[in-house]
Amino acid sequence: MVTELYTPTHVYFGKGSADLAGKAIKDRGFKKVLIHYGTGSVKKTGLLDKVEAQLKEENIDYCMIGGAVPNPRISLAREGIELGRREGVDFVLAVGGGSVIDSAKAICYGLYDEEKGDVWDFYSSKRAPKGSMPLGVILTLSATGSEMSDSSVLTNEDGGLKRGVNTNYSRPVFALMDPELTYSVSPYQTSCGTVDIMMHTIERFFHSGVSLDITDAIALAEIKCVMENGKKALLDPNDYDARANIMWAGSISHNGLMNMGYGFRGDWSCHQLEHELSGMFDVAHGAGLAAIWATWARYVAKSGYSRFALFGRALFSIEEEDDEKAAMEGIDRMEAYFASINMPISIKGLGVDPTEDQIKELARKASFFGKRTLGSFMKLEESDMEEIFRRAL
Repeated sequence: MVTELYTPTHVYFGKGSADLAGKAIKDRGFKKVLIHYGTGSVKKTGLLDKVEAQLKEENIDYCMIGGAVPNPRISLAREGIELGRREGVDFVLAVGGGSVIDSAKAICYGLYDEEKGDVWDFYSSKRAPKGSMPLGVILTLSATGSEMSDSSVLTNEDGGLKRGVNTNYSRPVFALMDPELTYSVSPYQTSCGTVDIMMHTIERFFHSGVSLDITDAIALAEIKCVMENGKKALLDPNDYDARANIMWAGSISHNGLMNMGYGFRGDWSCHQLEHELSGMFDVAHGAGLAAIWATWARYVAKSGYSRFALFGRALFSIEEEDDEKAAMEGIDRMEAYFASINMPISIKGLGVDPTEDQIKELARKASFFGKRTLGSFMKLEESDMEEIFRRAL
């Protein structure tokens, strides 16, 4: 089976890269920009003012819509589409983290849509996107990798459904990545981002089938680097090297590099299970992943102790020769790492306590109402999903 690596995003990385927004847009010939941002941090830091000044200096017209929140809502994307159509924009600039970028991607899908239907159609798989309005990114939070990925995930308030779209149409034209812009990220969000980045690689590491040694080696080195620099960033939020390593790791964890090998690479059960948790309870995505990963790992480890043993030995220098014992020790050590950066290691640690009926609803939604299984490392039926949610409490 052929695997592909397609990374068309022009990355500007380093101090001062955000100052290039106006020029990057003008050089590409765009005339009117929709600036999309979150709930205020880019205003408080003065970044939004700087972006506006750049566009004015380049004589580029623009309009703006803010309000993107964690677990971004489809309702705001619909507002952005209406605004963009009314204003006649030809480019969208996302200024923020993954939630802003994912929301902006939805806006771009909707603005391109010749049918002018509901953009949720793409997220609910009723229709497939045929293109996307061009998107640029100024990244302010390292986590989702959306600045280089083909992925966008949104929440529909009607039913609490969290769904994603993955197409190459949504890969940004450019990404401006200045690690200094992440200095103001809170310790909690820094830890959430650390987990999210790690999990984008971990999900791909635990797959069925044969691996390329080089892809495994890159993946394990990237996870270890993020673990180390995540702790450094918590100790010193203004540690440029730590923030830079985390930021670039976030991009390569989800831009396709970790997919390369023999066929499809990835399990993604934890992401899909977590999507239902955050869809129902609006928890932070990274925290939700930390809360569920070790339970999932213990549940599926029997499908491949040797893979988990390789993981544990590489990351934690585990010397145990028995694969099953090494596998379980590695899971324990990763769980302990999540706890060490103040991430929850159970669902109750998220501050929520689902009832039995809610557990069944979570599993029902994760199975797309009985229409799919989850995972490739171990196929999970709806009953398996329920049990993982129960054990993760």
